[in-house]
Amino acid sequence: MIKIDVPYMSQKGKYPTGCESVSTVMLLRFLGFDISVDKFIQNYLDCRDFETRDGRLFGPDPRKYFCGSPYNEDDFGCYAPVICKALKKFFSEARTSSGDGEIQEGGEIQEGGGIQEGGGIQGNGGIRENVVKPVWKPVDETGTPIDALLKRYIDKGMPVIFWACIDMREPVVGPEWKLLDTGETFTWISNEHCMLLVGYDDEGYYFNDPYEGHGCVRYPKQLAEARHQAQHEMAVGVEKYFC
Repeated sequence: MIKIDVPYMSQKGKYPTGCESVSTVMLLRFLGFDISVDKFIQNYLDCRDFETRDGRLFGPDPRKYFCGSPYNEDDFGCYAPVICKALKKFFSEARTSSGDGEIQEGGEIQEGGGIQEGGGIQGNGGIRENVVKPVWKPVDETGTPIDALLKRYIDKGMPVIFWACIDMREPVVGPEWKLLDTGETFTWISNEHCMLLVGYDDEGYYFNDPYEGHGCVRYPKQLAEARHQAQHEMAVGVEKYFC
């Protein structure tokens, strides 16, 4: 069995449709970033409201926007590309605002420069040797087989943002609406849910499930795979590079 210890967060109460945001913030906090769910939603998540035009419902494309608001229990959610875009913006801003401290081989982060063990930062803007800067990159893993996600991320100690269904209920086709930008008819698959995949054993997968304060839960592999497939096999991973 492999199970990554990720501090748990619940969406219960304040974020009734905020499973994607809460799961993402759990991952960011695991990576060491100090960010709240509210800050993530307000600063990084692209949201768009519904409209009624000539008696017909028009709404956003969940591949581009969160459909409604994560604070509203009557609204919907978003798909993997929206979370990828939010993470790209967050990582870019976090890197820009990180100051002069840098990660070095054999050393640790040190704000404002200074000598590092095994490396060579000197002052603010002095000579640097063997400087290695961490770069986090979100990856839209939609359609990637779960076995590949396990090898690529979980086996290396990295959780994965994972779409399935609430409590692994049956998916329900509908409702549908016209997309605001194109007029195309879009059909939502209800019971959509997002969790953080944190581990597995021979027969099941482990998730930090933000719904109703569930905590870390285990679902049988076959059931979780079926619900994941029902939600377009969406997943988002985060890779770490050094440059």
